Amino acid sequence: MGISIRQMDTEQVAPAERGGFWSDWIGRLFLGLHNDNYGDREFDGRMCSVQAGEVLLTRLEANRHRVTRSAGLARGSSGDAGYLKIVAPYVGCAGVEQKGRQAWVTPDQWSVYDTTDAYAVANPVRVEHLIVMLPKSSLAERGLALDPLMARRLGGSGGVARLALETMRSAYRELPTMNEPAARAVGDAITQFVHLAMLDLAGVATAQSQREALRERIKQQVGQRLGDPALTVDSLAQALNCSRRQLYNAFAEEADGVAGYILRRRLEACRALLADRSQDHRSITDIAFGLGFSNMAHFSRVFRAHLGMPPSDFRRSAL
Repeated sequence: MGISIRQMDTEQVAPAERGGFWSDWIGRLFLGLHNDNYGDREFDGRMCSVQAGEVLLTRLEANRHRVTRSAGLARGSSGDAGYLKIVAPYVGCAGVEQKGRQAWVTPDQWSVYDTTDAYAVANPVRVEHLIVMLPKSSLAERGLALDPLMARRLGGSGGVARLALETMRSAYRELPTMNEPAARAVGDAITQFVHLAMLDLAGVATAQSQREALRERIKQQVGQRLGDPALTVDSLAQALNCSRRQLYNAFAEEADGVAGYILRRRLEACRALLADRSQDHRSITDIAFGLGFSNMAHFSRVFRAHLGMPPSDFRRSAL
């Protein structure tokens, strides 16, 4: 089964309608979930799926985008048995957010989230992902406590998580040539490897658990202090009573480190305010300074690098 969206002639769409037009296409790809294409006016994506018994494997190639499932939407489908969905990048990265956690995964890593609960998946650059959907019941019935394992990072350092990833990638390549009984057996093997990897994650070493706990505390501090221009790596270390080295170690597997995480959170907050009609009385400078930026030239430069357009153009197109 393949679903393909090719680059379309944007001149066919009125400028005021382009953002919504491309956002609608992303929504169709992701089954009507809330979506955001980072202000881009064009969306270029392709999905191709294969079935392995009850397991669905999809290769997605797409522009940057973010999809979310709100708590209200999750409550509205509470009778749905649901799936566990795995995101495993070939190219680019993905930020999986659920249960108050966020895991950024890059090639050779993967993360899992529960489609019956609120979640968000951010793809801030063009991506190629392998997405694997397993019936939630296939793991829940094995007695595994799933909630603590959602939005966690797996793979990247060998072991059973690496074997699970290699099995999923090989299955996607070979399934088109398999008959139905063989495909079903492959689906069972994928489920078993994912189960073993999550069991392994549930028993991670104390040192790793401590690093992850510190990383979550850092993220909480950043969220509380986005508007503080004095928010730096040094001030975080002092507030959390740890060393700079411990901070860097906690973020060693993050795509852009502690400073990059602070910048990304500030830019995302600015983006949301610039797109909010209730904030259109505030100047761009006021919004930027209110979120910890102290130099407008720097803010404009990094905003454009992150979202592809200057803040003034983004606000005009969003409003």
